[in-house]
Amino acid sequence: MATDASPQLRSVPPPSDFHPEISLSQSPTHDGLHFWQFMIAGSIAGTVEHMAMFPLDTLKTRMQALGASCSVQPVSVRQALGSILKLEGPPGLYRGIAAMGLGAGPAHAVYFSVYELSKQVLSRGDPNNSMVHAASGVVATVTSDAVFTPMDMVKQRLQLKNSPYKGVAECVRMVVMEEGIGAFYASYRTTVIMNAPFTAVHFATYEAAKRELMEVSPD
Repeated sequence: MATDASPQLRSVPPPSDFHPEISLSQSPTHDGLHFWQFMIAGSIAGTVEHMAMFPLDTLKTRMQALGASCSVQPVSVRQALGSILKLEGPPGLYRGIAAMGLGAGPAHAVYFSVYELSKQVLSRGDPNNSMVHAASGVVATVTSDAVFTPMDMVKQRLQLKNSPYKGVAECVRMVVMEEGIGAFYASYRTTVIMNAPFTAVHFATYEAAKRELMEVSPD
């Protein structure tokens, strides 16, 4: 009687760390995230940051406006805060916060997503190039400042003492009618000149620190 000489194959159970839903054919995402996720995360981070610090931003704007007048003696933070609370109450610290909310979210969404996209495009297979990180930061700030500067100008006009504008919509309408669209970008060049070097150093240092920490503790 003939016997079956073919090898008998037994099913081997998959290892415990086997995940069939993970496929190597899938295109990897940058840093593990999609760019729309960078936009959302950046938008939330920027909005929370600016809203939380808005009262201090109002104090800074008031003190800068007073300092521009030679006839007014310099005031301290305590004096500026006391004056606002006495004459306007706590709401005075938050005049213009709507403009900040409208500008900060989109601007930071652009900021972080453009940075990540620029870093991916400019790296050319070398993700550890500090010059690429610096250049990507400059591209990001030039782009995001173009989004944020108009609302920043509206915010500052609303923050000033005795501001003639009742809200964001009125300020935008009056500026367009009396000064034109260019008034919204009067400070754009100065803002970029100020922010570009900071952002270049910021992101180059940030990426270098990440790289060093990965070498110290890969996990």
